Amino acid sequence: MIATASLRSILTRKIFPVHCRFLSLASSAETTEVTHSSKVSEQAAAANDGKDNNGAGTIYVKGRNNVSTRDQTSVSMPMSFMTGSIAGKKFYKDVTTRLSDDGNGWTVMLDYRTLKSPSKKPLKLPTLGLAKAIAAEWKYQETDGIRPFTMPLMRLACTAMERVPLTRPKIIQNLMEKFHQDLVFCRSPGNNESECELLEKQMAKIDPLLEWVEMEFGHKPVVHTCLFGSKQEDELARSIEKRLKQTNDFELAAVDALAASAHSLIIPLGILHGRLQIEEAVELIRLEEDCQIDRYGLVEGGHDVDIADLQVHISSATVFLGLTER
Repeated sequence: MIATASLRSILTRKIFPVHCRFLSLASSAETTEVTHSSKVSEQAAAANDGKDNNGAGTIYVKGRNNVSTRDQTSVSMPMSFMTGSIAGKKFYKDVTTRLSDDGNGWTVMLDYRTLKSPSKKPLKLPTLGLAKAIAAEWKYQETDGIRPFTMPLMRLACTAMERVPLTRPKIIQNLMEKFHQDLVFCRSPGNNESECELLEKQMAKIDPLLEWVEMEFGHKPVVHTCLFGSKQEDELARSIEKRLKQTNDFELAAVDALAASAHSLIIPLGILHGRLQIEEAVELIRLEEDCQIDRYGLVEGGHDVDIADLQVHISSATVFLGLTER
């Protein structure tokens, strides 16, 4: 809880002041526009006073368009939702879920409006559980602003719906390019006491996962001590790539997010297949750094924030995976 509070405090200090400056600039620009329009209107009226009534010399100034174009039956999230900045004030009271119009999936309702993605696509979710979880993220937003960084399930759903269908081959290609440098394939050389201690922990914690890889995909991974990685067998790489191609869009979005946080593709696949739980995955990812912390101590405001950040990313993507299962 303390680590999570520290993370929230740091994010608040870094993001909210920037947002306030943007609001000030926007307000200033709007005031300038209104003042300029007023001056032009006054000049037009003065010019008109000196002319006759037949309209000669009259200057017409087009007023601002106040017609609202908001869709009254749906609400779309701005693209700032995907960048992490505050997306605007909370404009709704009730959050509910309902079956989609075509009966194939579930949607989230903000009051009477159907929630849409940043590109204005209907947010159609595969299960009621995921819809209710995302509805809970919206329900507990603070009134002064919608904070996307507190809504990891919503962001993963938008990624699965919008980015993955368009870039699926590229996502798989990027994952396979980093596969040979996977975290779980690297071993400590064991040249001194601290390295020997780390090597023992790696053998105890990671070797069972590698044995599962061999059983699941039919080929034994190659371990190494090189920081730049070592090439795995082509048959193993093809088996891993085949499994990635079998995933649906929601699964691939979660695997990609997990791989980015874990610096590993094997760990996300272990989570996908139910071989690893959240705590086990976090332990494997932090194995080397935790050994250093045990020896030299934890840096407050540094290590604790990193741990909290990793826990949020791994747990949210893992929960997202579980909620997408029909």
